[in-house]
Amino acid sequence: MSERRGPVLVMGVSGAGKSTVARGLAERLGGVYVDADDLHPEENVATMARGEPLTDALRWGWLDLVAKAMAETEPFAVVACSALKRAYRDRLRAHLGPFPIIYLDGDRALLRERMSRREGHYMPVSLLDSQLQTLEPPGPDEDAIAVSVAPSPDEIIATALTQLSSRLQGGPDGSGQADHTPRRTS
Repeated sequence: MSERRGPVLVMGVSGAGKSTVARGLAERLGGVYVDADDLHPEENVATMARGEPLTDALRWGWLDLVAKAMAETEPFAVVACSALKRAYRDRLRAHLGPFPIIYLDGDRALLRERMSRREGHYMPVSLLDSQLQTLEPPGPDEDAIAVSVAPSPDEIIATALTQLSSRLQGGPDGSGQADHTPRRTS
């Protein structure tokens, strides 16, 4: 199942499990896992490490690098990227056109608990609230698949894969296009 296709975006706030889910989807779909965090310029990493949220000005160049990686990765990329605002996802789409989005959705307490268990990550727990304030969940026209992060990682990946596969293999009418009805699973 590793034919060339467009990239897949796995988005959500820090602690949602983007890396785990994107890695699992890439493995099962035959794509290549790309972590957008690895593409942050040093200035962005230093800003976050100081406990300061990134400004839009700091994000634009980074998002352009993410779009480039999404476009150039063969056979296709499955990207873990926060993409918190509609404008950020629009910037990616301006470079790439439409692509599937897996939106990892979870409540603050669960996300905070997960972040507090991480070791060696530059994103401090203190930035979760600013991420949640910044978050603009995908709108119906973005055709995102919303998946709860409450189940186990394997269940989250399986749910995302099932929903994504049905869209990639024909959609509801066999056209290969999704029906643009937002769905929340799990």
